[in-house]
Amino acid sequence: MIRIAIVDHGAGNLVSIQRALTIAGAATSIVDTADGLRSADAIVVPGVGATGAAMARLERQRLIAPLQDWDGPLLGICVGMQLLFDRSDEDDGPCLGLVPGSVKAIGGRPLPHMGWNDVTTGDDPIFDGVPSGSLFTFVHSYAAVPDDPDIVTATSDHGGRFVAAVRDRNRIGLQFHPERSGTAGLRVLTNFVNEVDRVA
Repeated sequence: MIRIAIVDHGAGNLVSIQRALTIAGAATSIVDTADGLRSADAIVVPGVGATGAAMARLERQRLIAPLQDWDGPLLGICVGMQLLFDRSDEDDGPCLGLVPGSVKAIGGRPLPHMGWNDVTTGDDPIFDGVPSGSLFTFVHSYAAVPDDPDIVTATSDHGGRFVAAVRDRNRIGLQFHPERSGTAGLRVLTNFVNEVDRVA
C-alpha cells in the first residue's frame, strides 16, 4: 500500500482529506515536520485559508526547503495548489516556487466563490472516468495564473474563466476540494493514488 503524507500547515481539511485518501486506497499520515515526509511515496498539501499564513506556518515548521526539494508526486488542493506557484497577490508574498506563475484574485462576485461549480476538464489522467462538466466544490477568492498555459488541465467559471487544475510534471494542483466533491472527487483522488502506485 502506498504511503501519502498530508502536510498540516494549520489550515487544511485534514480529517476529510485523510478519510477520502484512505477510501481511495492509500495509507496516510498527517505530518508537520520534515521527518514525516521521508517515508512517503507522495505528498498532499491540502488547504483552506490564506497563502501568507500557510507559508508562515511552513517556515516555522522548517518544511519549505523539504517541499521544494521533493521530486516525487505532489498534490496541492485549494490553497495547497496556490502554494505551488511563485507568488500570490493575496498577501503579496512568495510561495513555494515549484511551478512558474502567480496567484491572482478571480473576477466574479460574490467572493469567496463558494459551493458547487462545473469543471471543464481535458484528457489528463487525474480526470479519468470523470466527465467534463462534472461538479466540484470550491471555496476561494484567488486562482493560479501559470506562466505556461499548457499545464492547465481544467478550468471553471466565476465571472470569467479561471484555472481549476494544473499538472507540471509530477506536481498536480486542484483548486477545488475533491475530498468534499462526492463521487467525482473521490474518483480524482483514486486516480491520484493509482498513479502514485504505478510509479512507487
